[in-house]
Amino acid sequence: MPADRPRTAITAWRPAVQGIAEVFHAHFTDHAYPVHTHDSWDLMILDDGAVDFAVDRHRHGVAGAGAVVLLPPHVPHDGRTTQPSGFRKRVLYLDSTVLPERLAGTAADGPVHGDALLRQRIHQLHNTLRSPSDALEAESRLAFVRERLLQRLETSPLRAPGREANRLATGLRELLDARISTGMSLDEASARLHAHPTHLIRCFTRTYGIPPHTYLTGRRVDRARRLLLSGARPAEVAAAVGFHDQAHLSRHFTRHLGSPPARYAGSQHVRTAGPPSSDR
Repeated sequence: MPADRPRTAITAWRPAVQGIAEVFHAHFTDHAYPVHTHDSWDLMILDDGAVDFAVDRHRHGVAGAGAVVLLPPHVPHDGRTTQPSGFRKRVLYLDSTVLPERLAGTAADGPVHGDALLRQRIHQLHNTLRSPSDALEAESRLAFVRERLLQRLETSPLRAPGREANRLATGLRELLDARISTGMSLDEASARLHAHPTHLIRCFTRTYGIPPHTYLTGRRVDRARRLLLSGARPAEVAAAVGFHDQAHLSRHFTRHLGSPPARYAGSQHVRTAGPPSSDR
């Protein structure tokens, strides 16, 4: 390989999000996939470069960062770069709880989707999956990816929030308020409130102006600031309010309040003699 040619690099992990078997990020320069199959759905976005691939013996090509590729389970496919610089891709391997295998034939017939909204939702989901404690956000974003895919594969209609929106939103807020530290999965909330996950999120967002995961993060930050001012250490606070670790607390705390937790705690003034007199 020439010295100035970029090297192949991959990152893979299994997130704690039901329905996602694996996350795979790669930069391939000269790797060519042989014909193979997966037992999961392969949902891919390109960040740059170009790929030529076959699905069920029919060839396709994608280039640039605009398209989404969905490869169904148990259908043979291959893939290779078409440029010297290779390609960068991000992949989600999804199981049949996200998309039913009965849609494999439809997906194989048209694996490339020029859908800007779908790509944006997948991109946002990848960013969320980098943090293991943003589970509710990841589940919510996955639910909207699933909804968009089903719209494309079987033209599933959307249900707009109606008169039930306030009731469902209030019920979800009460559930989240009762589980600030431990959190609650979207599936559990949906089952308890007898509502479809994306419909529940839309009802909450319409009623309160923010999605449920943003509300929960804000409640955790509010609780964290009070514990910090009471003398608790940031690492203890992170665990107490439901953040994965101190770094996770610091990221959200700083974004909300413009100050890291330790600096915020150290900024307080202890007053014992009351306010200063007016003649000073």
